[in-house]
Amino acid sequence: MSEQQFYPDKETQKRCLEGLRQSNYQLELYNLFLDEAIAKVDAELRQKKRARLLQRPY
Repeated sequence: MSEQQFYPDKETQKRCLEGLRQSNYQLELYNLFLDEAIAKVDAELRQKKRARLLQRPY
């Protein structure tokens, strides 16, 4: 009792592959956006820490 595998036709495969490529592209752009946002926050935190340390009287 084995079920036969269904393989989509070439056109369906092409559409699915194109959709996956588009999703991958969008995820890469979103990850780049997040990386840039994290870098900005890190830079701001470093600047604030530096300013705080320079204000100490020691």
